[in-house]
Formats: sequence, C-alpha cells, structure tokens
Amino acid sequence: MRNLILTITLFLSINTIFAQDSIFTDTTVNDIVSSSSSIVLDESTFNNLSASSKSEGFKLTWSVDYNSYNEISDKKFIVKYNTKIGSKRNKKGFEGSDWKYSEVFNTDKTSFEIKDLLGGEKYEAYLGIINNGDANNIENADIIWSKKVKIKTERGWGLMKFLILIGSLGLFIFGMKIMSDGLQRTAGEKLRKMLGSITSNRFKGVFTGFMSTSIVQSSSVTTVMTVSLVNAGLINLRQSAGVMMGANIGTTITAWLVLLLGFKVSISSYALVLIALGAPLLFMTFRRSKDLANSIIGFAILFIGLQFLKDAVPNLDKDSALVQFFVDYKDIPFLSNLMFVALGALVTIVIQSSSAAMALTLTMVSKGIIPFEVACAMVLGENIGTTITAEIASMIGNVHAKRSARIHSLFNIVGVTWMLIVIPFFLDGIGFLVGESHGIAFDPNNTGMANEGIALFHTLFNAANVLLLIGFVPSLVRIAERTVKSKGDADEEFKLDYISAGGIALPEVAILEAKKEVAKFGEVTTRMNGFVKTLINDQDKKTRNKMFNKIKKYEEITDRVEVEVANYLDKVSTQEISPEASSQIRSMLSITNDLERIGDIYYQMSKTIERKDDNKIYFLPEQRDNLNSILDKVEKAFTVMNTNLNAEYGHIIIDDAKKVELEINRKRNDLRKSYLEQAEKGEFKFQPGIMYNDLFSSCEKIGDHIINVSEAVSGEI
Repeated sequence: MRNLILTITLFLSINTIFAQDSIFTDTTVNDIVSSSSSIVLDESTFNNLSASSKSEGFKLTWSVDYNSYNEISDKKFIVKYNTKIGSKRNKKGFEGSDWKYSEVFNTDKTSFEIKDLLGGEKYEAYLGIINNGDANNIENADIIWSKKVKIKTERGWGLMKFLILIGSLGLFIFGMKIMSDGLQRTAGEKLRKMLGSITSNRFKGVFTGFMSTSIVQSSSVTTVMTVSLVNAGLINLRQSAGVMMGANIGTTITAWLVLLLGFKVSISSYALVLIALGAPLLFMTFRRSKDLANSIIGFAILFIGLQFLKDAVPNLDKDSALVQFFVDYKDIPFLSNLMFVALGALVTIVIQSSSAAMALTLTMVSKGIIPFEVACAMVLGENIGTTITAEIASMIGNVHAKRSARIHSLFNIVGVTWMLIVIPFFLDGIGFLVGESHGIAFDPNNTGMANEGIALFHTLFNAANVLLLIGFVPSLVRIAERTVKSKGDADEEFKLDYISAGGIALPEVAILEAKKEVAKFGEVTTRMNGFVKTLINDQDKKTRNKMFNKIKKYEEITDRVEVEVANYLDKVSTQEISPEASSQIRSMLSITNDLERIGDIYYQMSKTIERKDDNKIYFLPEQRDNLNSILDKVEKAFTVMNTNLNAEYGHIIIDDAKKVELEINRKRNDLRKSYLEQAEKGEFKFQPGIMYNDLFSSCEKIGDHIINVSEAVSGEI
C-alpha cells in the first residue's frame, strides 16, 4: 500500500513538470512570433549610410540592423539617384528629370558604386529594399527607401581636370615665388654681401651657395645672383662654380619641406592661420615688414597649392594604362632610365621650376602612378631641366651669363651621366638607409617610404656630385670659356657686359650691375676724346677715315647704352627699394644722359672736322696746339670722372673734378679772347676760324657734362 501511494505521487509530480514545460514553451514561441511580427522595415533599417565621392560617380556604404537581417535576407536592394537640380525638377513634374535606378543586387552587400555620372555635379541618392513586387517593374513595386544622402561627384580626367592640375601647379609656383622674393628682400644686402665675400676657397663657395639657396628656397635665384656678381666683377667664374654646386645641394631642402610638411604634417590645414599672422605685417611701417609678410604668406600659399595638387592628380588603379606603361618600361636596362631622365627634364622645362617638378613627382608617387625607380630617374632629369632653363635664359645674355650657365649645365650633365651608370647600386643603398630608419625592409610599393627614398636620393646624389667634381672646377671653367667665346672686339661691338639678361634677382645686385655698366660707359666716351685728337693731328687719310667711322659707331653705342641702362633701371625701380637705392638710380639716369650728350658733341666735332677736310681747309699750327691743349685738359677731367664713377656713390669729394673743370673754362676763355683779337686783326680766315671756335667751345661743353657726372655721383643733383 505504501509503495502504491509513492508511485502515484511520483506520477503526478512528473505530469506537473511536463505541464509547466509545455506552458513555458508555448509562451516563448508566442513571444518570438510576436517579436518577429513587430519588426517594421523603414529608413532606420539602414545604419551608417554614407556616400563617398568618386571620379564621375559615387559609392554608397551601409550596414543593416541586426534584428532586421532575417526579414530582408530573401529580398533585393536597389539604388535610385538623381542630380540635385533634377530632383527639384522632378517634384515639379518637369519632363526629363526622372530618377535613375541601379541594377538590383543581393542584400548581403554593404556597399555599391554608381559610375558614369557627370563629374563635379551634386547628386541625391536613396538605398531601397524591394519589399514586394517585380524587380523589373520598379515603378509599381513596394520599395522601402533609406534616408536621403547627398554627394558631389569628382570630375573625370579631361580638359577641366587638366586645367585644375595646371592651376594647382601654378598656385604652388606662385607661392614659392612670393616666398622666395620676400626672403630675398628680407635677406637683401646681407645675402649679397655673403655671396660677394666668397674667396677662392671652393668649399667656402659651396657652403655659401648651400646657405643662400636654403634661405631663399630657389637655386635659380642663387644662380642668377651669382651670375650678376660675376658680371659686376665681384667674383670670378671659379668662385661662381662653387656657389652653384652648393645651390644644387641647397635646392634639395625643398623636397624635404614638401615631404615632411606637405605629406606628413599637411601644413595646408594651418595655411590660413599663417596668412592671418602674415597679413597684419603688410600694414606695418617698419622697413622689412612687407617682405616678411610676403615670406609667410608665400609659404602658406605654397602648401595650399600642394594640397590642391595632391587632390588634382588622379587616383589610378594598378591596371590602368598609364601605371602599366611605367611598370612595363622601368626594367629595361639603362634605356628606361635614360627615357625617364628625359621625361623629368621635359617636365622641368615646361613648368620652369625644378621645385614644382619635384613636388609633382612626389605627388605622383604618393598616388601610386609612378614607381620608385622611375621617380628617381625623373629627379635626375629635373636636375638637367633646370640648367636648360638657365641656358635658354642666357642666350640673349652676355658672355659672363653664358659661361656661368654653361658651368652649371656641365656640372649637372656630368653628374647625371655617372649616376646613370651606378644607379642600381645607389638605389639599393638608399633602400637600405630608408629601411633601417623604419626598422623594416625597404618596400618601394609603400608610397611613404618611396617618397622618403626619393628625397634622400636627391640630397645624396647632389652631395656626392659636388664631392666628386669640386676638384675639377678649373677644368669646368676652361671648358666653359672654350665653348662660349666672346664675340668680336669690345671696342667695336655694342653689348652690355655687366647688366645680366637672366632677370633682376635683388635691387642691390641690380644697382651694382648698373653702376659697373655706367662706369664702363664713362670709359667708352673717354676713348672718343682720343679719336678727335687723332683727327686733329694725323693727316693720313686712311687713319682719318677709320676715326670718322669709329666716332660714328661710338655715338650710336652711347645712344643705345643710355636706353638699355635706363630700361634696366626702370625695371629695378618697380621693386621694393630703399631711399638710398632710389637716389642712386636717379644719379645713374642723370649720368647716362650726360654721357650720351658727350657722345653727341664728339660726333658733331667729327662732322666739323670732316667738313674742314672736304673744303680743303687747314688749321694753323698754333690753332692745332691750342686744340690739343684743351683736349688734354678734357682728358684729365675724364680721368677724374672715371675714378669717381668707380667709387661709392654719395661718398666722394669732387674738389679735383671742379678744379679741372675750372681749368677747362679758363682755357676756353683764353682761346676765345685770343681768337677774337686775332680775328679782329685779320690774322684768321673766316671759315677755319669759325670751325676752330666751334671745336674749342665744344670741349668746354664736354667739360660741363663731365662735372655734371661727378656731381651726380656725389649726390649733388
């Protein structure tokens, strides 16, 4: 009986447990069903929906709410899109503004790209779930749309994109020019003195060239300044060679600035802050404020241009034709390097800036367009390209400019030649150094490491080239002198020996050149005094005809020199110059005018003597002696004048010049008095007497112009 009761109790307990389990199970299922049936598909189903701009297209990315995944697993996605203008027109019922639809795709995707759209256009897009209906009949299907996303497509590569690229490059060059000009004027006289103080020590010249280029951030500026100083006679060709070698090393600083500040730090983000700091300086009154402002603002514009440049260079796939071209040809021994050197030189010649060409090269490497090896070969070409630019600029220049440009060209061409022979080994060494700095093996496909390698290659190549060729500077100078010969006799051919044609680097240097040219002008007019003395004393017909032709030619030279110097000084005066420089420019303009008038007077004297010969008129020995006497005094005045012209303007004493001018006046007065007395007595014939009077009176006029020159040098104008 007891066992029966226990059995019944156990049975009832088990039934109760099963009954409770059944209730629990039913409740759970109902809850799940209820939960599932409560899921509503709407725009919140799509999480993190965003769009990114592509070239002539865009890409949508999203994620799906986890709870909704099972609900949409058997459905399809679709994208509809329209231009912003088209969307507005569609709402108003205009024809031709309908929404466009993508192909239908599976719901396991989390991104989709729309291609072949208008570049630079604003679009609106929606991502949709086809809930019910035929995917082939979108208009009648039940589609649940996401929230609206807006995107502006990038322009595809074409004329507009090309112009944007050129404009970006132009902005970079413009910023560099403003910065360089500002730094030049800020450094100003100190920079000129630094270059002018170079001794025959080539290593000091290299250091000076490196420092000056690092300061002004332009090797072209340093080269032009160096040529100017050669023309001005402050340094010789051997000394200038060392400076230009140093300038080649100094210009590599630009690549490091672009790499570190343009690619790693992205200083363009702070460009407006820099401009905000520099702008107030434009309105300050202290002397160098505007120059310093230009330096700061130019620095900011340079990196704004670099940012635009990085954005303008297209992103190309590894399979694109351009990328494949570089990849396919980079491994051809020697020939490929030669081809890419030529390409780098061509780019530099076209854009007229090796720094801009370097920035473009680094940008193309960062976008994966050109491989590391190709970029290094292009850097070599850029070194040659910048020298070709100097050669072209010196074609209309004087012999000094041409020889300086030739030395620069020889230095770079020789350097590129030996580098092409050893470049595989050199690049291996560069890769080792860059890899060691990162603690890993060098990967040329890593754009960051590749750009570091290019900057390091540029620096080490130029440094190695200087060390290799600095001992051969005399040979380079001799080759330049042999290949660029001076044309003709300086006395017989018009040319400016000191004013450079390569542009005006600094007002201080330009004024120094003009002073040298004006001093040479004084020597040219001095020679005319000797020509007239020969005409008075030498009776040989052939000699006299030669003197007549020389005086005529020299008169033409004086006219042209006055115009050339005046035009040059006019260009200088448009720059920011000091009051002292402005005063010196006024003095030189006055001097050239007086010297040109002296040339005219000597020409008129030669025509008087020519008429005398044609009319068979002769001077008496006494008249000839008197003319020789006053011409001797004029020559003495010229000697004092030329001494003053070679002195420092505003710091001379003109007592000697006034003393000689007074002697000329007294001599003219004595001759006039004597002439009038003898003419009154009938001792002189009328016609030769008039010519005699014209000649010694002309000498007195020349004396007046000579003293005017000395007064202008002293600042008494």
